[in-house]
Amino acid sequence: MQHGVILKTYNSFYYVKTNDKVIMCTLRGRFKKERFSLLVGDEVEYDITENDKGIIEKILPRRSMLKRPMIANIDQVIVTFAAVNPNINAVLVDRFLVLAEMSDLDIIICINKTDLADMQELEPLLALYRSIGYKVITLSAKLGLGIRELQNALSDKISVFAGPSGAGKSTILNTIEAGLTLVTGEVSEKIGRGKHTTRFAELLPLTTGGFVVDTPGFSFTEFDDVKKNDLMYYFPEIAAIVQECKFNTCLHVKEPQCAIKQAVLEGRINEQRYNSYIEILSEIQEKKKGF
Repeated sequence: MQHGVILKTYNSFYYVKTNDKVIMCTLRGRFKKERFSLLVGDEVEYDITENDKGIIEKILPRRSMLKRPMIANIDQVIVTFAAVNPNINAVLVDRFLVLAEMSDLDIIICINKTDLADMQELEPLLALYRSIGYKVITLSAKLGLGIRELQNALSDKISVFAGPSGAGKSTILNTIEAGLTLVTGEVSEKIGRGKHTTRFAELLPLTTGGFVVDTPGFSFTEFDDVKKNDLMYYFPEIAAIVQECKFNTCLHVKEPQCAIKQAVLEGRINEQRYNSYIEILSEIQEKKKGF
């Protein structure tokens, strides 16, 4: 049998890359009966059939899985935002970071369109995320600035780009890998965000080694799978000191002798980050009331 990785899925066909070849495969019937959901990024073993097509016989265990969008065996998430047009929204950055933290993957924050921004004004926000421990890469895909640093970060990794529409993800990928020719879209002046130019997730091979995934843009995020008692652990600076709270059931909202609230007052935890935590926690609690 041949071994490969699924680059994309379309109408029950799976395009599997083995070395420098891509084979269109179908899934063995027993998997369909089990309703197994085969994902982009899954490693499989397949037999070649007639007409140089294949049939998938075995699905190898997953190393990881990103839930939104659902992609298997990812090494890192590149959370991508535009510095301006549309203006960067710290609350939305925090929401994407939570979803990435849930998947227990390495995270890089990528800020595009820096040629249009006042970087001195933006620096405090970037410094905040660096202080938490996130790697932050700033670039201008349009001018090619900062692209080499991003290419180095992607080399020999399987990386997923995720972020809101209008951040320029497709433009970035076209810049780092000549020949991708992904469709890009202009940002609407009326609604302040980009059109969705990516229709489905696809694994894209890099000449420098590794793969990237271009995914549909998201203008909102939901937290249906997050438990209220787990949310604090998706904020690294909060997770680092939760054991200092008086009560182990503390949600860091109104409880007495809360180390997190004290850290916010002392400036050790950024107030905006804490507010993002409270906002998401409130959403989770409200949804639970609806059931």
